[in-house]
Amino acid sequence: MTETVSFPQDRTCPYHPPVNYRPLREAGPLAHVTFYDGRDVWAVTGHTEARALLTDPRLSSDRQNPSFPAPAERFRTAARRFRTPLIGTDDPEHNAQRRMLIPSFSLRRTAVLRPRIQRVVDELLDGMLAQGPPAELVSAFALPVPSMVICSLLGVPYADHEFFEERSHRMLRGRTAKEIQQARIDLEDYLSDLVARKERDPGDGLLDELIEERLLTGAVERVELVRLTMVLLVAGHETTANMISLGAFTLLQHPEQLDRLRSDEDLMPSAVEELLRFLSIADGMLRVATEDIEIAGQTIRTGDGVVFATSVINRDATAYPSPDELDVGRSARHHIAFGFGIHQCLGQNLARAEMEIALRSLFTRIPDLRLAAPAADIPFKPGDTLQGMLELPLAW
Repeated sequence: MTETVSFPQDRTCPYHPPVNYRPLREAGPLAHVTFYDGRDVWAVTGHTEARALLTDPRLSSDRQNPSFPAPAERFRTAARRFRTPLIGTDDPEHNAQRRMLIPSFSLRRTAVLRPRIQRVVDELLDGMLAQGPPAELVSAFALPVPSMVICSLLGVPYADHEFFEERSHRMLRGRTAKEIQQARIDLEDYLSDLVARKERDPGDGLLDELIEERLLTGAVERVELVRLTMVLLVAGHETTANMISLGAFTLLQHPEQLDRLRSDEDLMPSAVEELLRFLSIADGMLRVATEDIEIAGQTIRTGDGVVFATSVINRDATAYPSPDELDVGRSARHHIAFGFGIHQCLGQNLARAEMEIALRSLFTRIPDLRLAAPAADIPFKPGDTLQGMLELPLAW
């Protein structure tokens, strides 16, 4: 055990854990942290322990459990008002929802999507190059790539991307519970209207398939379908956009690793895994204990909150030698950047493909890419949301 530290905290470097998490790293594999309201919560920091606990059915993802931990008041209030499919449910409900979607995010389905992803990437890079330097990578490339892909996959009109990207931003970074709630209502209303339009005039996206096979057969209720689609839409572009922008920034800050990639493109799949481990943008998965759990000489009591400090877990030296070094040749596949167990990210195959294609194409087509501002002056996101760059000015 160690001194209690507050959680979450802002990073001082966008690709390293907060410096004040060092006591957590030194204590491991379990420690105590304090949330905004003074609540004491278990922080899991050990890699082995994290994988064990993430598969333990005695830890619940149900955000409507009164004891479920919240890192900020705005998230607590919003979670109590809305039941979130997939990420906020437990089995058997979670398993039923996941089974509906697994075929659409399989390795085989992702392989079929790769040419489409490549076309999206090429078109965006064509636009960047035609406009000429400087360019702002987040808005010009990192966000549009996954946004266009998930819209195509779901059958959501990309013409509406400014609306749902802005609402997604408010849901994740809204300053108040009211702002988060309204953003969610706006998105639900938009998707409910879209479902109704597709019932009258079907298309060929995943949403259309779910309407035909699930909604119209009575296998799923309308509100559940709308909220499932919202989860896929928000998660499908927000997370990967952060990984592309922060991944590009990190590689530019590690030129020797970028040179390795340029000289051996076969390293790109392992580089993506290493970036996922190294960056750990979803830092702080939450659970609540529904029974007592004995682990690592400690007892997590019923009702205790648990947070998985992903950025610390993925820097566990017992799992990764020299964990604070970026090594694009490292075998890092067993990281928990996508979580682990039954709630492991459904879209991980798609995210990997998007990252591989986007980063390979970016650095291949613009070989002299460089930062257009001092690294210390480029803003990145605070610690209470998904990590990533707020903007990334580039030149060549």
